Amino acid sequence: MRAVQVSRRGGPLELVERDIPQAGAGEVRIKVSACGVCHSDSVVVDGLLPGLEYPRVPGHEVAGVVDAIGAGVTTWRVGDRAGVGWNGGYDGTCEACRRGRFFGCVAGRATGITFDGGYAEYMVAPVSALARLPSELSPIEAAPLMCAGVTTYNALRNSGARPGDLVAIYGLGGLGHLGVQFAARMGFRTVAIARGPDKEPLAKKLGAVRYIDSQAQNAAEELSKLGGASVILATVTSGKAMSEIIGGLGLEGTLMVIGASPDPVTAGTYPLLSANRSIKGWYSGTSIDSQDTAAFSVLTGVRSMSEVFPFAEAPKAYQRMLSGKARFRVVLTMEG
Repeated sequence: MRAVQVSRRGGPLELVERDIPQAGAGEVRIKVSACGVCHSDSVVVDGLLPGLEYPRVPGHEVAGVVDAIGAGVTTWRVGDRAGVGWNGGYDGTCEACRRGRFFGCVAGRATGITFDGGYAEYMVAPVSALARLPSELSPIEAAPLMCAGVTTYNALRNSGARPGDLVAIYGLGGLGHLGVQFAARMGFRTVAIARGPDKEPLAKKLGAVRYIDSQAQNAAEELSKLGGASVILATVTSGKAMSEIIGGLGLEGTLMVIGASPDPVTAGTYPLLSANRSIKGWYSGTSIDSQDTAAFSVLTGVRSMSEVFPFAEAPKAYQRMLSGKARFRVVLTMEG
């Protein structure tokens, strides 16, 4: 099979030929149809985590079809449509799993990080990592939902906001353009915040009732004028920017952090204490959360806006993602 791998820390993405992997006990093999290119793939390319093993095939926004079944697998069949996200499965036996906190499994794996991911024609995954994909979604539509989609959808549905509440989506990029859609379709009074006036038409088209240009206005003050946000979903990758928006939270408002940033989020104690405000991080989700994301997207018409590249152009697609100029996700298709 063809695969795109990273052979060493800091090495390039290389198109190589590999043996087709075999599904072991409790695993299935997936014939990959499409795979999203996510900024988190840089973890492998740049060697950002200790203990990474090379060569490694990145990719954790996978959409495909079950191609082979390993021993002991009873709930999946060859031909089933399946997706795999960042969460690469859990053992179901540790204390975190026994308490239903599968994301915190001590033996948890990360797709394309601790085992080979979707930058390949075939991949193997444990059954606990599999999400069933509805037929109404094409592979190119489904792939970004396995990471960017589930991250925004799952954070919003667990944020505590109720229909009619003011919810702000901070950032209108790969995560944010999905966050606006999900928030609007969940019935929230959705405000989009981004830099520059040119993004306002898109924000309104995606479902925002109000757009705030953070270059021309103080976003926290503008949210306060609207009564304060119940939730601010921070998709930006700047701790400083997140810190500056906290003042836009209303009573008992929550800053939900899903954008990874190298710099810290800081907050004065008085603004937190005086209004019972909070700052909370949110892990993207497990396979059932990805499955729910796909189902909700079909139900409400949420779709990722993506630039599509043929599989052989994975290095070019990766650089396009890194440039920050893609609108808004980048997806590899195995048809090319």
